[in-house]
Amino acid sequence: MTGLSRLLASIAPPSRDGESAARRHLDSLTKPPGSLGRLEEIALRLAVLRGRAPEVARPVIFTFAADHGVVAEGVSAYPQVVTAQMVENFTRGGAAVNVLARQAGARVVVADFGVATPLERAPDLVECPIGPGTANIAAGPAMTREHAIRAIETGARLAQEAMDAGADLLATGEMGIGNTTAASAITAAITGAPAEQVTGRGTGVDEATLTRKVAAVRRALEVNRPDPRDGLDVLAKVGGFEIGGLTGVILAGAARRVPVALDGFIAGSAALLAVTLAPDSRHALFASHRSAEPGHAHALEHMGLEPYLDLGLRLGEGTGAALFIHLARAAALVWSEMATFKAAGVSESPEAGGQPR
Repeated sequence: MTGLSRLLASIAPPSRDGESAARRHLDSLTKPPGSLGRLEEIALRLAVLRGRAPEVARPVIFTFAADHGVVAEGVSAYPQVVTAQMVENFTRGGAAVNVLARQAGARVVVADFGVATPLERAPDLVECPIGPGTANIAAGPAMTREHAIRAIETGARLAQEAMDAGADLLATGEMGIGNTTAASAITAAITGAPAEQVTGRGTGVDEATLTRKVAAVRRALEVNRPDPRDGLDVLAKVGGFEIGGLTGVILAGAARRVPVALDGFIAGSAALLAVTLAPDSRHALFASHRSAEPGHAHALEHMGLEPYLDLGLRLGEGTGAALFIHLARAAALVWSEMATFKAAGVSESPEAGGQPR
């Protein structure tokens, strides 16, 4: 049995018995039932997933980087070298994800999964390249099946190391010029949505570039014919190394019952792959926000996830997931620190389900 096979076999849904007990605890707190809205939903899901009182004390954001051969089709507003330049910005702490992670008290793991431009060595850079970027998906497979497995297993290993060190929430982020094209192809392949409905402007491309991008996604699907029932096949044929790495993070989190905060469109495509490989991994997923990229809504709907924020974000890096950390921590603190009616000596109201109004 391979490492990936063992990982997939270890993923199971949370116990159903825990949900009723968790609801009783939330309803015993000094508030009308459900009055904290979706904050209670987060608290409930965290508690059921973990099987205990939720805590968000050591969140880790995984920002994986890789390049994509499909840039040869003229699908991006930026040259490929920007991937490497942004990785160096991450390691210096100057990117948006670094700023938001510091505010959220999160550690950022920056990893090179396949950046084409040579990178300078840095203490805060994890070097684990699968290759110097993927091949052009508009002309053939992005990578071999073996490379796809390696990318997933590498991402899972990094997540497992973080959880072994105490990480209690995993957040997904990425960087890679051309990766919204790969994400569009993955989303179209798995959800069955037409290329034009799941392909957006990414880095802010003009109309002519968007037309080329949609055409590249269509060709990728026609040339490669990825099997929507086989997440490995989809990843190998139209995915990216960093997307495979994030798939591994998701699967590792699900296996250990640790919550995984999804960022935007690229992370959503990784989640589609994870759920295709292990349907029960969905229980660990928290959709931090709805990206401005049109394909993200299709991915979330396919997985039955409702995002917690809708701010028009489309940067990636893990920025939306970093913002969600605040919500998750607030939900966990409500669970643990809010007084119960009995402890506070507050009278209950039968008309409001036992709570005052």
